[in-house]
Amino acid sequence: MLNGFDIQTAPLTEAELASLPILKSRLLQAYGKDNAVYNDELQRLTGLSSARVRKCINLLRTSGEVKCLLASSKGYYISENEEEMKAYEESLLGRELAIRQVRESIANQRQSRFCGGYQGKLFQ
Repeated sequence: MLNGFDIQTAPLTEAELASLPILKSRLLQAYGKDNAVYNDELQRLTGLSSARVRKCINLLRTSGEVKCLLASSKGYYISENEEEMKAYEESLLGRELAIRQVRESIANQRQSRFCGGYQGKLFQ
């Protein structure tokens, strides 16, 4: 679990695990952007919250149960286009690097402030 996101990142419950076949079945029908499925439809099908649907989708993706599953403003869909998948990978990498940059900056700020290097207010 992530600190501050206990509910969203808690391990899947038995009921949530039981919803995986429903999610998988619906997602396997979503070939191409034109057939994308929104999170709210998946919530209605399963009775899960948006965050828990995303947690289930993460498991389906990382386990390989639903291959080539991308997300866009149109919803979740299975891509059959290598260039589209490469672009999605690049987008994920950019987000990953941006999060890393913020984490490293916060670590530096904490060390500076609480480990002897901090002098006064951050903003005057």
